[in-house]
Amino acid sequence: MPNAAPRTQRSRRVDARSSVERIIAAGRTVLGAGEGSLEQIAAEAGVGIATLYRHFPNREALVRAVLDDILETDLLPLIVEEEALRHPRRSLLNIATRLLDLITEERGLVTFASNFADVAADALQRFSASLHPLLLRAQEQGEIRTDLTADDIPRFLVMGIAGLALPGTTHSTRARFIVLLFDSLNPASATPLPPLLPEEHDLRTAISNVPRD
Repeated sequence: MPNAAPRTQRSRRVDARSSVERIIAAGRTVLGAGEGSLEQIAAEAGVGIATLYRHFPNREALVRAVLDDILETDLLPLIVEEEALRHPRRSLLNIATRLLDLITEERGLVTFASNFADVAADALQRFSASLHPLLLRAQEQGEIRTDLTADDIPRFLVMGIAGLALPGTTHSTRARFIVLLFDSLNPASATPLPPLLPEEHDLRTAISNVPRD
């Protein structure tokens, strides 16, 4: 009997993990179809609304988890491919394009959270460490300006995400926009980047200081 309690605790942890995974998958399914509610997501996941709120107390928490899942399952494999380090600039371009495509495919994701830009900034800032090896390799190959830092990448991607809100945005216009953004990273004839103020190093703080209507 001494092992009963540990087994019960392990079982509860497994059940909780399973519920979280189902809720995140349901979030992608429901929001991928357009507007949705937490109640719809709970029903899709096969859990009660109380269980959903226990793991995700608000919409922002769920959107953050969905974004983390998108970054980990859909984008991280592109980074660790052997081809990625051989052609790092092209890989970064493909990753940025794929990110915007995925967020667009999850059609209700952007509008589900009232502060999507803040949530996206938080997720991308954690993800930027994974992009650092590609950035360094691209700089070593002379394909990206050397004054760009890993901290600049999430800011850069949030700019691309902001473009999703523009009327009439399509896959083709997104692709053109990303190419234009990446041209600003070319080292040739680049104007040196001005330094950031200390309080601007945190992307989430910088975004929270932007005036809103």
